[in-house]
Amino acid sequence: MTIRTFLLPDLGEGLTEADIIRWLVAAGDTVAVDQPIVEVETAKSLVEVPSPFGGTVATLHAEAGTTLEVGKPLVSVEDGVVSGEGAQSYREEERAGVKPEEEDDAGSGNVLIGYGTPGGAATGRTRRRKAAANAPVVGSSTAASPAAESPTEAPEPYRPAPRVVNPLVRRLAREHGVDLAAVRGTGPGGLIMRADVLAGAGAESVSSAPSVSAETHGAEPAAAGGGSWAPEPTEELDPRTGLGVAGVEQVSGVRKVTAAAMSRSRREIPEATIWVDVDVTPLLELRTSLKARGDQEVPGLLAFASRFALAGLGRYPELARRFEEDGGGGHRIVSFDGINLGFAVQTERGLVVPAIRGAHAMTARELNAELRRLTELARSGKGTPRDLSGGTFTINNYGVFGTDGSAAIINHPEVAILGMGRIIDRAWVVDGELAVRKVMQLSLVFDHRICDGGTAGGFLRFVADCFENPVGVLADL
Repeated sequence: MTIRTFLLPDLGEGLTEADIIRWLVAAGDTVAVDQPIVEVETAKSLVEVPSPFGGTVATLHAEAGTTLEVGKPLVSVEDGVVSGEGAQSYREEERAGVKPEEEDDAGSGNVLIGYGTPGGAATGRTRRRKAAANAPVVGSSTAASPAAESPTEAPEPYRPAPRVVNPLVRRLAREHGVDLAAVRGTGPGGLIMRADVLAGAGAESVSSAPSVSAETHGAEPAAAGGGSWAPEPTEELDPRTGLGVAGVEQVSGVRKVTAAAMSRSRREIPEATIWVDVDVTPLLELRTSLKARGDQEVPGLLAFASRFALAGLGRYPELARRFEEDGGGGHRIVSFDGINLGFAVQTERGLVVPAIRGAHAMTARELNAELRRLTELARSGKGTPRDLSGGTFTINNYGVFGTDGSAAIINHPEVAILGMGRIIDRAWVVDGELAVRKVMQLSLVFDHRICDGGTAGGFLRFVADCFENPVGVLADL
C-alpha cells in the first residue's frame, strides 16, 4: 500500500507555524479528499485543514496542544493503492511535474498555499483507476458497479484543478454546495476568491454562510483557542515567592504574536500621547433623530468615529504612513494610496485587529456593515490572515470596558492609534450655561518620528469637532 504524508502547509501571510488545537480524525479512520482533518490556530485565526488524500489515516504526526512548523509532517494516509515498481511519493511527483493518479484528480484539486494538487496541463504518467479505489468501505453493502469493472471503460478525461489557495474558501464552497470546478476565479491567474464562491451560491455576504456543526466531525465543538489555553496543573513551588504554582499556561497563537508585536512597538517607537474631552451629545441626538424617522440602519458610534477619523487622515495623512528601515542603515517614510482602517476586537483567543480595506472610500453606513462583519469573523475564529492584518491606522474603543482613557500601544508597524473612552454624564458649559452633557475622552498615541505635536493635535481636534458638530461635518463627507 502507498502511504502519503501531508506536510503542514503555509496557511497565508508567510506564517511559519501553527498550533494543533484538536484532531478531527484518529489513526485508523477513513478520510475523503477535502475532508477537514485537524483544527489549527495560527497567529491570525483558527483554520480547519482539509486532507488532499483519500484513504485510511495511518499516523498523526503531532499531538493536540503542540506547535508544528510549516513544512513538517502533519498526517500520513494509506491510500489503498498497491505500490508498484517506480512508484513515486506525492511530493516527488509534484517536484517532478508529473500529474498525480486520477484518483486524486477526481477528488481534490483544491490547493493550499505552498501545497496541493497541481493545476497544470494533462501531461505525464496516467494510470487507469484501480478497482480498489472504487471498492466500498468495509461493512458497506454496496457492490462495485459492472461499469467500474469493465476492461473496455475509457479513463476519465483529466480536467485542470480549480485554483483555490484558502482553506476557508473551500469550506465556504462546501457549506453552500458550490462545485469549485464550475467557478470562474476573478483573482490573479484565475484564483478563486471568496466573492466568486458567494456569487456562485447566490449569497450576499459571508455572514449568511452556516457554520460547521459538531455533527460534521462527530465531536463536540471546542471554544476558540481553548485547547491551547487550559492551565496545566502542577505541584511546583515558585522559588521567588515561595507560593505553590497553581497552573501554567503556554503562550501561543494570537497571544504569542500579540506579545511580540506589542514588545516591538514599545521598544522601537518613540510614542507620545495626547487627549481631549469631547461633548458627544450632538452625535447621540443625531442618531436618536435618525432612528425616530424609521431609519433601521443607523450607523453605530464606532462607525461614525471611524468616518470622522478617516476624514481627519485626509487632512493629516502623516498619521496613516509607515516609518521603516530602508535596508541601508537609514530610514524612510512610506505613504499609501488609500487607508486600511484597523479596529481592535477582543476575542476568546486574545486581542486581534481586523482591517477594513479601502475604508477611505466608504460611507458611515458601509463602515458600520464592515465593522459588524469583521467583528463576527474575528470572534468566531473564521477570519483569514488577510482579514486580520494590513491596517494603516487603528481605532480602539476601550470605553466598552468601562474605562475613561488609555495610553494605548501602537499596532506596529503603524504610526498612530485613536482611542475612545466611555461616555459619561458630566457638568459642561454650553453657551455660557452649565449643563449636564454626554462626554467622552479621545486619545491619540502617535510615533513622534513621523510628525510633531502640531500635526497630531490638529488631527485630534478635527475629530473632536466632528463629534461636537456632526451635522455640519457630515455635509462635507
